[in-house]
Order: sequence, then structure tokens, then C-alpha cells
Amino acid sequence: MRTAHLEIDGMLSVHAVRAVYTAFAGVPGIQRCEVTLGGAWVEHDGTVSREMLGTAVALAGFSMTRWREERRLPTV
Repeated sequence: MRTAHLEIDGMLSVHAVRAVYTAFAGVPGIQRCEVTLGGAWVEHDGTVSREMLGTAVALAGFSMTRWREERRLPTV
């Protein structure tokens, strides 16, 4: 499992948050996501790339300005 942290430029309303959240629904491999004004975090299975997330954000009408990814170890 991996978690990507995104900064997204131009999201100034609840409508913008919903648009980005909806765009992420079309990306295969995303397990969970939370979108807030100005950013998002996305949990995925490791098959999701920075380009895929950037494309989804662009389809919603915004641009991803920063991206950071971290791996989580499985809990036993």
C-alpha cells in the first residue's frame, strides 16, 4: 500500500473538491482518498503513477503543484 500526498493549485470551493474527488474515481488502483481545499492524499495499491494522478487533477480543471509518495508496511 502506498500513500500519495498532493498539493493542488486553484481549488477554492467545495465544488472544486468534489470535482477532484470524482476525477480520482476513474483512476484504477486507488483504494481511498481524501480531498480538501488545496490538496489531497490518495491511498493506492502501487500501480498508480504521478502522471495518472496529475491527469485526473487536470481533467477536473486544476494543476498538481507538488507530489510526495510514501510506502506503508503491511500490518500483521
